Amino acid sequence: MRELSTAGWHRVRTAAFGAEPAGERLERIRRSPHFVDGAFRNPVPTRRLVYERSPLEITRAQLASGRARRAPAAPIPVHPLRTAELALPPVSGLRLTWLGHATVLAELDGRRVLFDPVWGERCSPFPGIGPKRLHPMPIRLADLGPVDVVVISHDHYDHLDMTTVRALIGSGAHFAAPLGVGAHLEHWGVPADRITELDWWESAEVAGLTLTATPARHYCSRGPRTNPNLLWASWAVAGPEHRVFHSGDSGYFPGFAEIGRRLGPFDATMMQIGAYSDFWPEVHMTPEEGVRAHLDAAGALLLPIHWCTFNLAPHPWEEPVERTLAAARSLGAVLAVPHPGAPFEPADAPEPTPWWRAVAVPPDGARPAAPAPVTARPLPQEPARDSSHGDEVPA
Repeated sequence: MRELSTAGWHRVRTAAFGAEPAGERLERIRRSPHFVDGAFRNPVPTRRLVYERSPLEITRAQLASGRARRAPAAPIPVHPLRTAELALPPVSGLRLTWLGHATVLAELDGRRVLFDPVWGERCSPFPGIGPKRLHPMPIRLADLGPVDVVVISHDHYDHLDMTTVRALIGSGAHFAAPLGVGAHLEHWGVPADRITELDWWESAEVAGLTLTATPARHYCSRGPRTNPNLLWASWAVAGPEHRVFHSGDSGYFPGFAEIGRRLGPFDATMMQIGAYSDFWPEVHMTPEEGVRAHLDAAGALLLPIHWCTFNLAPHPWEEPVERTLAAARSLGAVLAVPHPGAPFEPADAPEPTPWWRAVAVPPDGARPAAPAPVTARPLPQEPARDSSHGDEVPA
């Protein structure tokens, strides 16, 4: 590989960092009811405890977490997705293909929506540095076929990848993003007339679908500090017959129930279940909280996302999905846990099989016992718990 010159490295770094909102885009941000005292605010008070710990303490905790178990012991079994598999329309009108981490292709009432597409080898602004993917993408982006809408939840590198965005420009897809994030997209070459930026609870009609940016409990940043001028969001996408929800990244909060009341029920939710830590407990959900959020949002089927692909937190690689299975069984949630790249229709989803156990590093040499099959039970009628605690930090 040819080495970059100092000037070339600077250009790559600067481009990957994106751009700051300016002009009318910035004025619109400042008019948002969620922009308070110079920064976007979370829907409930939220702390990022990582700022309250020393780097040495965090490093020690990372080393003590058993680094070997944070990656699988063998290659992750990926379904080699073929263009021909996607050529036939879904029988039910809705098909989901989890491509790894938070990237999902949703084929919805004749339209194709690509959530948080990341085809890059690392989630980082620097070539050769940063978390490297643990499995290849199941399909080349060039072989994916037409895409009508690209939906971005927020600007973190594991959700918004510059090289992928640039590759998607030629597809003709429309891009939907939270307020301010369009500055990155435009900086990377996406035409302004193909970018729709929404505030929480705003909706837009795109390609025959209704896209609604919904609240989430997180933050934005492509550098060492949070960016006060960029919003983060979860998304509801509705077609004539089907509705889906993508959580992006979020801590648990009572707003999931409001999303379900206002925009649900959903045929499927795609919920973040991985990359949680005691160092950032209020901006990422645990697996149990992800299942609870799915039920709060009135989801019929849960597709767990944000696990398997990148090593981003000090928990064992397979722990998010194991805990999700147990929580789903306890709370009566129906879920699908496909191999990365395996398409399925929520109306006829296969029961989960623990395919990941064959490649996970066993704790103390013993593999966990297989859980009982997850079956549907009536949804528990529990009020959403109150998460409004802690000190607000600009995010």
